[in-house]
Amino acid sequence: MELIKTVEEMAALGAKLRAANTKVGIVPTMGYLHEGHLALAKEAVANNDVVVMSIFVNPIQFGPTEDLDQYPRDLAGDMAKAESVGVDYVFAPQPADMYPAGYATSVDMKIVTESLCGASRPGHFQGVCAVIIKLFNLVQPTNAYFGQKDGQQLAVIRRLAADLNMPVKINGVPIVREADGLAKSSRNVYLDADCRSQAVVLNQSLQVAKRMYDAGERDAGLIKAAVRAHIETAPLAEVEYVELVDALTMQPVLRPESQVMLALAVRFKTTRLIDNILLGEDD
Repeated sequence: MELIKTVEEMAALGAKLRAANTKVGIVPTMGYLHEGHLALAKEAVANNDVVVMSIFVNPIQFGPTEDLDQYPRDLAGDMAKAESVGVDYVFAPQPADMYPAGYATSVDMKIVTESLCGASRPGHFQGVCAVIIKLFNLVQPTNAYFGQKDGQQLAVIRRLAADLNMPVKINGVPIVREADGLAKSSRNVYLDADCRSQAVVLNQSLQVAKRMYDAGERDAGLIKAAVRAHIETAPLAEVEYVELVDALTMQPVLRPESQVMLALAVRFKTTRLIDNILLGEDD
């Protein structure tokens, strides 16, 4: 496996691979890899000739009061994990290389970015879209892999690729969970023992929604109320949102008629966690 540190090196490799008609998979990450990231990498390795994993804590998707400086980083450990599952290249640029002096471009998307994390984290998805466009331009992948845990992000990137006619297939990979159901996340490392033990209410609450939906309940208000009530049984849980949204547009629905996503964001002390479950067609 090879480490690529600069934009110029990555651009040259991407062009070379494209010219050779190589089937390239990209796994964009912010590092501090866990089993969820590695599941993406394994899927990419199984379905492509060459796999590039990016490890880049993207500063422009963090708000001024968010955890950019504290976000966990471990490039050496990430390199070992990536190599263990067959990744061919790790692209780990510096922020000043990705966003040099004079950088002035942003990406504005409507509708899909307006709810959930888009509402609570202004500018977040502008930063996500910008870095994904840059990565796709540099790597020139055939396939890209993203986790369903970041369900809104996956919907945003699918919309971005479709709207801008990007020649890359966007592949979603199911959520990887701990034995007790907590979704794997790099931010789980922030949880103290009390928060970690209480965070199991997140997946439990999603299962409440699934049981209600499977039993025929279609009133979004009742489903959301039951989910919120279960989360609030954890004393340290502070609910940011619980929403039932269309799985493609991320717009709230009152009575689901197609596949929907029950999404939530909850803080345990200073740690913000997100999770979701798909309900309906193909769930």
